[in-house]
Amino acid sequence: MHALSLLTGTINNGNITFNDLVNNGASGSDWLANQLSSFTPLNVALGLVAALLCGLIISLVYKKTYRGVLYSPSFTLTLILLCLVTTPVVMAIGSNVALSMGMVGALSIVRFRTAVKDPLDTAYMFWSITMGILLGANAYIIALIALLGISVIMLGISYMRLRTPNGYLLVLHYDEYVEADIEAELKRSVRFYRMRSKTVTRAGAEMTVEIRLDHRANIVSTMLDINGVHDATLVATQTEAGA
Repeated sequence: MHALSLLTGTINNGNITFNDLVNNGASGSDWLANQLSSFTPLNVALGLVAALLCGLIISLVYKKTYRGVLYSPSFTLTLILLCLVTTPVVMAIGSNVALSMGMVGALSIVRFRTAVKDPLDTAYMFWSITMGILLGANAYIIALIALLGISVIMLGISYMRLRTPNGYLLVLHYDEYVEADIEAELKRSVRFYRMRSKTVTRAGAEMTVEIRLDHRANIVSTMLDINGVHDATLVATQTEAGA
């Protein structure tokens, strides 16, 4: 009897029930009209277009402010997709309490295996998700202010970082007796340097030096001009404008 009473319920939160189909003779058109009372195709399309524009702006800001070594175009596509996916999900959750509970349960079992190497990438992902939530909740004014404000802040921070010297690792193979000449040249050519490692063998010595340069300039050629330096390699660090 309890199961039968559940099947013979009435319309609740916009969902059609067994009783509506059998006893009340509800048709498919009535169900569709009920669904469209909360959402219209125009509202959904408008939300997706706004999410696409926001995702594109976020991806452009990410590209302009990226200071790492290996830029990933697929990550920018991920930022756009996060914004697009979150918007209709929030639209559906906002109109149906039961669906929102089911969505929370479904998301709780999702496991993301891909590791995010840079914490800043995680912040951009949260930014995209936040924009999708705001657009799905029809808070377009708040979304616009947040999008423009965060974009200006990130571009300003990136501009200030560009004005700082870039960070590199200089790897040298040399004869040990020329180390004093190398240090003198480093003091003259770079604004900052710090030894990271040094290895001495019977065949010579190897030294890795962290340096700061305004430009990718002649430091390699300058080092090779020193008699006793066999080779020099300049490697960009993970964050070129590092701390």
